[in-house]
Amino acid sequence: MKVQKRPLFGMEWIDLDEKHVWHPFTQVQTEASPVGIERGEGVYLETFDGRKLIDANSSWWVNIHGHGHPVIVKAIKDQLDKLQHVIFAGMTHQPAAELCEELHHFLPNHLSKFFFSDNGSTSIEVALKMAFQYWDNQGEDRKKVLAMEGAYHGDTFGYMSVSERDLFNRPFEPFMFGVEYLPFPNALNQKEMLQQTENLAASGQLAAFIFEPLVQGAAGMRMYSKDLLSELIKICQKHGVLCIADEVMTGFGRTGKMFAMDYLEQDADLVCLSKGLTGGYLPMGLTVTNEKIFKVFLDDEKRRGFLHGHSFTGNPLACASALASTRLFKEDKTWEQIQMISEAHESFIREVDKSKVFNIRSMGTILAFDVKSDKKAGYFNPARSKVYDFCIKKGLLIRPLGNTVFVNPPYCINSNELQVIYDALHELLEEFA
Repeated sequence: MKVQKRPLFGMEWIDLDEKHVWHPFTQVQTEASPVGIERGEGVYLETFDGRKLIDANSSWWVNIHGHGHPVIVKAIKDQLDKLQHVIFAGMTHQPAAELCEELHHFLPNHLSKFFFSDNGSTSIEVALKMAFQYWDNQGEDRKKVLAMEGAYHGDTFGYMSVSERDLFNRPFEPFMFGVEYLPFPNALNQKEMLQQTENLAASGQLAAFIFEPLVQGAAGMRMYSKDLLSELIKICQKHGVLCIADEVMTGFGRTGKMFAMDYLEQDADLVCLSKGLTGGYLPMGLTVTNEKIFKVFLDDEKRRGFLHGHSFTGNPLACASALASTRLFKEDKTWEQIQMISEAHESFIREVDKSKVFNIRSMGTILAFDVKSDKKAGYFNPARSKVYDFCIKKGLLIRPLGNTVFVNPPYCINSNELQVIYDALHELLEEFA
């Protein structure tokens, strides 16, 4: 049967989206149609009808250097002419090897072994599987994981198991493995948290402790003490519990340092990377660990190796993108921009009318606050839709987490563009006063 071709122009592709596409994190019945984006450049996204939006969300926190960055685009184009993809079992290529060496310079020296995957969720799945098999290979029965209440580590089953057991995950609860939870830290519970961790770690049942270092992203950009986290890691490692740092959101300059764990006194045993890893241009995940863990998988029996992989593991195009993005962090300009954004956020906090906002906070390039609402705070708070629509009309892409409004822009943003965001936020707070 001959397929009749239909020309696509004007709004026809938008119609096709509504006909075929099922969008993520969307209740299709109640939410408005998605905004059609034609192109991106720098901090801007251009809609199909010619409007410009400042991408104050870095497109789900991934486009850290902005859209269409010439260095990253060139790296992808150059690699496209050489090698687009190759199986990564029994084969390798230069961009992957160079990327690992480049990243190793930014990481604690003992974190020297890199396992490639496809995204943030799979980087966590890899870390969890490594942790469980690490103990199994040694004949130790450790099957529990320690996590923190409010955590969000992704949407695959392992990832969900160690995340908050909330309305996101309720239908899948029967399929998840056992996890012990620490309460989210506050000024009153830290002593109890330390004792709970000591008791659990000393039991010999914990395989791993997983955490989002210093900032819980999807829980509402909740921030907590670096000193407390260092103590929790220290307790776990004293009892041999493997510590997994989920740096998927916090990595690559987002908190003001290359990685959030750079603020800590204790280093993790495994680190999970994604989102900003490639500058946001192509999907990739990395799980980084040490020689001690790696050597436990070395054996004459193949079954004791880490038998895990993905079809697009170590994709050369993604590696080239990640390599170019990582090298941008060797430039003073990148860190000057991160510092400028951080200082601008702090100025906004000093100037904002505190009677109109509560729990305002910042860390590095992340600015967040909660808007007043007579409904339960959290991801499902209906203020989200009102804030999102308001910001779109003001020319901003800001995707609130319920009644938590946050800004984490690309590092290429300038002070005038930041001021546009702040002016819109002042107007927004007037609406919610």
